[in-house]
Amino acid sequence: MSRTSDLTAFKAALGDIRFHDGQKHLEARSRDYFWYSPILNDQLKDKIGDVLVIPQSVDEVMQVASLIAKHKLPLTLRGGGTGNYGQCVPMEGGGIMDLTRLDKVLEITPGHVRVQAGARISRLDDAAHETGQELLMYPSTRQMATIGGFLAGGSGGIGSLRHGMLRDPGNVSYVKVITVEEEPQVIELHGDEIQKVQHAFGTNGIMVELGLALTPRTDWIHTAALFDGYDHALNFATQAQKDGMDCYLLTAVERRFAPYYTKFGDLFPADRDAIFAMVAPDEMDRFTAQAEAQGGRVSFAMTKDQIRAEGLQPAYECGWNHTTLQALKVDPGWTYLQVAYPRPFDVDLVMRQMARHGDDMFWHHEMARQDGDIQIFALPLVRYRGKDEMYRLIAELEETDGCTIFDPHVVTIEDGGMKEIDTTQIDFKKRADPYGLMNPGKTRGWTKDMVRRDDQHQHGETA
Repeated sequence: MSRTSDLTAFKAALGDIRFHDGQKHLEARSRDYFWYSPILNDQLKDKIGDVLVIPQSVDEVMQVASLIAKHKLPLTLRGGGTGNYGQCVPMEGGGIMDLTRLDKVLEITPGHVRVQAGARISRLDDAAHETGQELLMYPSTRQMATIGGFLAGGSGGIGSLRHGMLRDPGNVSYVKVITVEEEPQVIELHGDEIQKVQHAFGTNGIMVELGLALTPRTDWIHTAALFDGYDHALNFATQAQKDGMDCYLLTAVERRFAPYYTKFGDLFPADRDAIFAMVAPDEMDRFTAQAEAQGGRVSFAMTKDQIRAEGLQPAYECGWNHTTLQALKVDPGWTYLQVAYPRPFDVDLVMRQMARHGDDMFWHHEMARQDGDIQIFALPLVRYRGKDEMYRLIAELEETDGCTIFDPHVVTIEDGGMKEIDTTQIDFKKRADPYGLMNPGKTRGWTKDMVRRDDQHQHGETA
């Protein structure tokens, strides 16, 4: 059968399951924030799915998975669509499954929440707040991102200073995954098994439910401190970590970003470098004193409700990938990189980088923990001067400065992060997506010879 006839048969078999095949819906749901990268934008801007399916229940997800397998159609999953690497772009057309209707918060108990994968993180965190608890971490796109999308494409974010990265033990307790085969199975993963689907870009099974650790709620103070020198801001941030200051977020932002933070006005002037932070209320005196010891001053300190009343952005929208977003709204000539610094962190290295790259790079740094240790990341703005220059710059940062670059200008899992094939994830894909239908083109680890033949399945010879 042709792809067209397969699609026609697939849509006819959906019955009461909601779907759209109009151009407007397909274009809107075939995109994410890949346009942060001019390289990805050129590669992905014309990619589009053939049919958008919006299941309302796990039962409907299983029906769609079965039909996808029967008709051998590519399948791309999406939640809020706030990823940056084209995770939810259908490289080979086919079906797009929008999971945002699987949004139930199933159960909240002390220290734990069970939730469907399509739940908005903002709604989930608000539900936890009502029980006196909160999420351990979330992306800067908290308002729109879904929890399943965060697990499938994220590594950490706001809260990672306090609680580490997503993959650190105990942060995620379990994941339920539906396989893409004519008789779909439900697989529940626990402990280290969760890494089979975490940061796999939706290439190896449909996440429908997960369990997350919660922590007692803190009414974080959204604050900023201003410094006469970016080195002073970084010294303050690193010392605050060493001293164990209780912060949910610590972001250093150099002064050249000030014109992009238009809502703050004199609270972030263009002649001062800033620390944006979320600080425990009983730590504000220490935060203020240490800022002053570095020659700084607190610019504002407000609760989240006060921030909203003043029409300002919350601190979690002042760092991580929101920094790039704010700059691109003003100047589309920017793109960005993702940089991990060698340990122990060297402030002088940053100052050398700033001097070396001048106005071609604007810097901000994120404080986090990884495997229990302090880890500093940067997501600098980079003036885009072509693909060749971008990769010359990446080589320089890695070879000259000893940094690790997580390349945001590629679509495959391997090339963006670990630089090697995760065989554990590929082995799980053989089980959860035996026909290789899920998000094709996003992993180099899957090859055509791995596809399960139906005659193998019939004789119980699955991989």
